[in-house]
Amino acid sequence: MNMIFHNDPVGLPGPAALAIGFVLFALALIAARLRAGRAPKVAVARRNNASIIWILGQGVGIAIVGYGQIRVTLDPMSHRALVGGFVVLVLMLGAVLLFHASSRTMGKNWSLVARIREDHQLVQTGPFAFVRHPIYVALFLFMVAIAIAYGHTSNLIVGVPVYALATWFRIRHEEGLLRAQFGADYDGYAARVKRFVPGVF
Repeated sequence: MNMIFHNDPVGLPGPAALAIGFVLFALALIAARLRAGRAPKVAVARRNNASIIWILGQGVGIAIVGYGQIRVTLDPMSHRALVGGFVVLVLMLGAVLLFHASSRTMGKNWSLVARIREDHQLVQTGPFAFVRHPIYVALFLFMVAIAIAYGHTSNLIVGVPVYALATWFRIRHEEGLLRAQFGADYDGYAARVKRFVPGVF
């Protein structure tokens, strides 16, 4: 990867902001798991284990962006280093807050692998009132924050298409399960709410 892409120099504020974001994201993920784990145990009506492949694909896209040398050579108090750190912090806080709000809104419905509980509800509130897949938007913000913090913005040329392709297949599985479970209700929701960008896409 280093032979193909040029890695830009960065200052300490960027990686430090990313590290803070990592910790907050991990805490939000643990909280989501605990909430889902406290839900009453009910049968799974539908499951698609193939989504595991696309979860790994998303991880590969993010890993591509993070791969390579990190050149922390800028003066940490320089304008470029401070602005970079601020941008990374904003992106990470946005990713964490969006993930936390989304997983909290989903509650017992949240899971890593695509599945529908017998008591599953079609969530249309919180972030889901604006986009149908806010958690994947959060992961995209996370990926861009990594690229900026590590000086790997050119890695996005490969990382973004890999992430986008894996995400596309993952949402096809998830939307198929939701459409099979909720029928016209899901079709109406999908007609009103875009997948990733409110009112656009």
